[in-house]
Amino acid sequence: MKEIKAIIQPHMADKVIDGLREIKELPGLIVSAVNAFGGAPGDARSAQVEDEPMTQIEIVVPDALAETVIATIVQTVRTGRSGDGKIFVREVADVIRLRNGDRGESAL
Repeated sequence: MKEIKAIIQPHMADKVIDGLREIKELPGLIVSAVNAFGGAPGDARSAQVEDEPMTQIEIVVPDALAETVIATIVQTVRTGRSGDGKIFVREVADVIRLRNGDRGESAL
């Protein structure tokens, strides 16, 4: 399983969520308002970015769905300009559904 965390511009969040909802197997997602500090090394804009509001979208998906989710986010938000955001992908060892004790992909 993979955890996909995307930090994007707030005005793109609805478009990303709509795109992700079209993926029938998507188990669900978490959306949070966050603040960003910094930027890309060597980018003149980096020195100016302090406490910039961003949106964070977190999703845990089966390995087979990860590239579809990533591609959907990238295709939706990429403008080619600084500040588009970032996507982080991590391995998830286990998931436990608290309600009934399901584990692994069945708990998604």
